[in-house]
Amino acid sequence: MMTTDQRLIYMANQIARNFAAIGHPAAVAATADHIHKFWAPSMTARAFAMLDHEGGAALTPIADGALRRLRDGDEPRSQTPATKVDAAGEGDRSDAG
Repeated sequence: MMTTDQRLIYMANQIARNFAAIGHPAAVAATADHIHKFWAPSMTARAFAMLDHEGGAALTPIADGALRRLRDGDEPRSQTPATKVDAAGEGDRSDAG
């Protein structure tokens, strides 16, 4: 069974892997955007604490870069269509269907 910290690392790495094909800088930005929009503040706070304590050793370079950007106060702008829900003029409906 995974600990909460292991689960957060796993999730951040999964998000990063999904964006890896678009190249490192864009993947870092898209991963940061996704985490910023979809993770609870308690999740990001825990991830930031892991960065400070463990240095992000288990994170992929993309996930590590994304979390460091967020921790340092860089609020990302929308990077992917999945986070541009209102751009299609659909009001407050989600992209989840």
